Amino acid sequence: MKKILFIDRDGTLALEPEDEQIDSLEKLVFYPEVFTYLGKISKELDYELVMVTNQDGLGTKSFPEEIFWPVHNKLLKSFENEGITFTEILIDRSFPIDNATTRKPQTGMLTKYLETNTYNLSKSFVIGDRVTDMELAKNLNSKGILININKSKFKKELKSDFDEIISLKTNSWAEVYSFLKLKERRVVKKRTTNET
Repeated sequence: MKKILFIDRDGTLALEPEDEQIDSLEKLVFYPEVFTYLGKISKELDYELVMVTNQDGLGTKSFPEEIFWPVHNKLLKSFENEGITFTEILIDRSFPIDNATTRKPQTGMLTKYLETNTYNLSKSFVIGDRVTDMELAKNLNSKGILININKSKFKKELKSDFDEIISLKTNSWAEVYSFLKLKERRVVKKRTTNET
């Protein structure tokens, strides 16, 4: 069964600006070392990569598509140039107030992963920088990797009920890689004895 890394975009692959919207190429700044270590994860470990992102009001007057796509395509091309490709890219366009079933942490965009035995969600991870990403992990019966925990407003939102969900809290893609590599490692014990 396939294992998945469900990866958030803003704040996880690219740094999130103060206004929380990457709507120009000038605002597109990649998370430190993401190319190196997501590249190693992609090449060395047995995970499919799926991008799952909320883009508030995409396609509306407040966030026109002609602003979004050049930045998004540049981001994807940058990862492709480093040999990193996403099996699927899922974008929710709703506002939080819409309470859409497709908006993280809801699983409406991920039904194909829930409704088949092809995927091992219990051995899969959601990697993101927000509490909603960890809630998504819980809703998928997966585990969470919380990256960029410097955001004090998110620290306050983290309750103890996430302790069983969050497998790693870090600011570093190098640590994400090391953690996942350790999970992949198989330990084989062989006992040799002269007893009959």
